[in-house]
Amino acid sequence: MIELDKNNIPAHVAIIMDGNGRWAKQQNKLRIFGHTNGVAAVRRAVSYARQIGVKVLTLYAFSSENWNRPEQEVNSLMTLFMQALDREVKKLHKNNIRLNIIGDTSRFSEKLQEKIAKAEQLTESNNALTLNIAANYGGCWDIVQAAQQIADKIKKDEMTLEEITEQSFQSHLATQDQPQVDLLIRTSGEQRVSNFLLWQIAYAELCFLDVLWPDFNEEDFNQAVASYQQRHRRFGGTE
Repeated sequence: MIELDKNNIPAHVAIIMDGNGRWAKQQNKLRIFGHTNGVAAVRRAVSYARQIGVKVLTLYAFSSENWNRPEQEVNSLMTLFMQALDREVKKLHKNNIRLNIIGDTSRFSEKLQEKIAKAEQLTESNNALTLNIAANYGGCWDIVQAAQQIADKIKKDEMTLEEITEQSFQSHLATQDQPQVDLLIRTSGEQRVSNFLLWQIAYAELCFLDVLWPDFNEEDFNQAVASYQQRHRRFGGTE
């Protein structure tokens, strides 16, 4: 493991967890086998993020485009999501981790929506780490729903045009007042952002790893953060 600078830990890390299907194919298994084994990688990522002092970790679990996948796979993913909530929420709470589901949850079953609400309520006061799970989420959707909220407020005279700023707009996004993303990691070797946190990653450092998500471990996370710490973030200015 590379020794990290404790004074330069990214406050917000976002991860596109890619490669579950390919990992399963390598094992001659169905895609859901990869998703199931990806849960262990989630545990490792959450544990390491908390260990090194990351304040917000956002994981891309299910995009708004993923509904286009085969029905059997989608149904299996929903079942896996519910099982994970049942098994993991108490552990998160015990470790002072707040769970926050971002995305349009209205398309989920009532049972799943109830589980999400209970999990968020149980952990809402925790402050060691905020874990965002992006489910039925898309960056374009996020920006549009924020614009709709603001338009509705203007229509009701609760907000003026002059009050629309980057800061006020950001407060209407799914991540609300959380810090912008410092480091975006994508596994599996693909090099694109896939409609993930489009506003929030405006000045994020990008790290693309060849490892498939079920194999992602603490050393891979450490490597990504170490790479981040070697970069000079100028935010459009000069050094």
